[in-house]
Amino acid sequence: MRPRLAPTSIRARFTLVMTGVSLLVYAIIGVGVDTAVHNRIERDGFRDTERAAAEWIGSMRSPTPPQPITSTRVPYLQLVDATGSVVSASKAASGLPALSTLRPPNDGRTQNRVQCENGRCLLLTAAGVPPQKTARLWAGQSHTVYAAMPRPVLLGTQRLDALVAAGVLAASLLTGWATWALVGRTLRPVEAMRAQIAEITISDLSLRVPQPSGDDEIARLARTANQTLARLEDAMERQRRFGSMVSHELRRPLTGLRTQLEEVLLFPEADARGGVRDALATAERLQAIIDEMLMLARVSTGPRIVEPVGLAALAREEAARRGDGPPVEVSAPEELTVTGNRVQLAGVLANLLVNAQRHARTRVQVTVRRSDDGAAVVVEDDGEGIAPVDRERVFEPFTRLSEGLRRDPGGSGLGLAISRAVAEAHNGTLRIEDSPRGARFVLRLPLAPPHT
Repeated sequence: MRPRLAPTSIRARFTLVMTGVSLLVYAIIGVGVDTAVHNRIERDGFRDTERAAAEWIGSMRSPTPPQPITSTRVPYLQLVDATGSVVSASKAASGLPALSTLRPPNDGRTQNRVQCENGRCLLLTAAGVPPQKTARLWAGQSHTVYAAMPRPVLLGTQRLDALVAAGVLAASLLTGWATWALVGRTLRPVEAMRAQIAEITISDLSLRVPQPSGDDEIARLARTANQTLARLEDAMERQRRFGSMVSHELRRPLTGLRTQLEEVLLFPEADARGGVRDALATAERLQAIIDEMLMLARVSTGPRIVEPVGLAALAREEAARRGDGPPVEVSAPEELTVTGNRVQLAGVLANLLVNAQRHARTRVQVTVRRSDDGAAVVVEDDGEGIAPVDRERVFEPFTRLSEGLRRDPGGSGLGLAISRAVAEAHNGTLRIEDSPRGARFVLRLPLAPPHT
């Protein structure tokens, strides 16, 4: 469950996350910078005190050396003997007790320390006088030189820490502002698409979302949305046309059924049994039309049961069932396997064979062969054929040509529409192609993968 205080906007969430992450990163960098600056200032200060101590030691010529000349950076210099007494000192350090009790190691190395006393902090270096010089000047008694400078202001106060913290905060806020602006600019096309989609209604699907240039994710999203809207508009248009045709086709049998029943009621002396029989026949035809319409609606959603189907064996089975009418000859040099609903594909072949036998004069030829990396089932008859202008129209629901209406008055005109819907649901096609004589229906389906 999302917390109530969490922002709902992607822009706000992304900005908040980026600001937090940048604050953490900049804080780590700031701590490193602050530490590095502190260390650098101290290192530079101790380098100056070490240099001042070394120069004074090098200038000593007598047991009581003169007051050293100091710089503004290192004003405190003292020479202290082994008892802690100040032998000589700079002007700033004269009259002061020994600056420290720190003693350098015997190996001649200096020792550094930050020493704070009485509210004053110094960067202090303790340097031992070399044994050769102590032996010559003080009979071997050890002496120590202290060189010190006031600790720089940046180290003695929180000013540097405050400056680094202000820089971290400013950089984080700048990153947050840049993220807010960048994400807003990036999502601007998405907001335009959302506003356009909000205006689209089921009664008007002609609107399209703005499509930005380029080939990034948002441009592809816009293209996909427009393609989906186009398919939805096409589906709604086909649904409207289909609903109009359905209402038109059902109106006639319903009117006939009503008329037959009214005649039975109005004229009881007539053959009531015959009237009911006629009404029952009309109701059966009406039920057949409804069943075919439901089948057409179901197959448009795709095959329910998918299995490997051998087209050659299926063609021979359906040809063997066609006992009446002209003979059906099957030519299938090899078995071609497709993936789909066996019952639906068998219904397509049965419908094509029934139509071919209805219009054929002497024979029907069925050929199963490879075609363009797929499988093709060709059903040909030697009848009158179908005019090129009518070859697409016969696949529309409830469309019946005069010849078909004469040969089969009780048909619904949905058989070929259902057959094409089944073919398209199996990612295939069903078309009428040119033929020297008669009609030539070609069903093309993709072959099943090798592992199926």
